[in-house]
Amino acid sequence: MIVRTRANAIRERKGRPFATITAYDAAFGRAAENAGIDVILVGDSLGNVVLGYASTVSVTLEDMERHGAAVARGTRRAHVAVDLPFMSYEPSNEEAIRSAGRLVRAGASSVKLEGGIERAERIAAIVGANVPVMAHIGVVPQTASLGEGFRRRTDRERLLADADAVTAAGAFAVVLEMVDADIAREITARIAIPTIGIGSGPHCDAQILVLYDLLGLTADPPPFAKPYATLGAAATEAMRRYAADVVAGRDPADGPSLEPTAV
Repeated sequence: MIVRTRANAIRERKGRPFATITAYDAAFGRAAENAGIDVILVGDSLGNVVLGYASTVSVTLEDMERHGAAVARGTRRAHVAVDLPFMSYEPSNEEAIRSAGRLVRAGASSVKLEGGIERAERIAAIVGANVPVMAHIGVVPQTASLGEGFRRRTDRERLLADADAVTAAGAFAVVLEMVDADIAREITARIAIPTIGIGSGPHCDAQILVLYDLLGLTADPPPFAKPYATLGAAATEAMRRYAADVVAGRDPADGPSLEPTAV
């Protein structure tokens, strides 16, 4: 019987590098799993890269349920972590547990939430309800624009305290976003759970990238996300060739023309 990768198994990977990736639908979830990536985050970054919002603040719990369920349906073995969106966990422990439960019912293997010391109580409450939690410290996109913005975090003492707090609260892993590389290395050596870096240097236990950044589908990717493919340009060219064939009266059922594309 095929079983999904569990949170405890991910926790036990501490000290052994592994790749994670975001995905937002069944097709790309399946592609990630076929690539051997068995930890997938359905991030609220879908607000930026899929839904066209300027920030993640507009993403709703219903959005995360829908996209989390799609990735879960498209995969069989992967651990599917799903983001708790803005204001779905901040009001109270009870609200956080209810929101986490909705995501699990939709297919999530675990949930992720942003914040360190100030979110430790919420993490502990959700873990106490038997839902695994992935933490997220450093740059926290849901509220970054209200505070320090999207600049690299260098406050060593606060970052160490945040890492200690989420670990003590029961998180099985923690994302470090845009944390100074030396501090990220110190955190990784300090805590017992895996660190998952994004823009935080090479010394984390794991790395994650936004899928659309990795595939070259993002118009303006962050500087730490070097594309591994240029699918945006390839998709545009494919559609240009299709449109040219239709305009020329060719049947698309015959397949693409080999003639040069008219611009």
